Amino acid sequence: MTLLDYFSHGARKKHKNYFAALVKIAFADGELDKKELLFLERMARRLGITEEDFSLILKHPEKYKLDPPLDYDERIEQLYYFTRMVFSDDEIKLDEVKTVRRLATALGFPPDNVEKVTDEAIHLIMNDNRLEDFTEAIKRVNSI
Repeated sequence: MTLLDYFSHGARKKHKNYFAALVKIAFADGELDKKELLFLERMARRLGITEEDFSLILKHPEKYKLDPPLDYDERIEQLYYFTRMVFSDDEIKLDEVKTVRRLATALGFPPDNVEKVTDEAIHLIMNDNRLEDFTEAIKRVNSI
């Protein structure tokens, strides 16, 4: 395996792990509805997830562990898409919020501030904020 292969393999693995986290959110309420599936399909294309991997991850998302990025802005971006996943079906259920809070902690947001961060994230998505505005607002709520 060349060095380039190693890095591209690592990126694919991170994308799969991230996609699995989105799937976990989608299934947090026990079901996957049509709008959630459409959102997952769009994200899979964006992340370069193959159809085979898509099917495998849908069946067993628990086999994948979130590997948070080192960059703070990338962690906020992942939180943005996690929160959009929650709201993709125009409903926010408590189980989905709890899953996002666990994932936000896994992303490296401080456990003592994760509830405030995720509540703000949900508020921002409900008000249709773009990623740039979302990032600024989360940085205000969770200054590092």
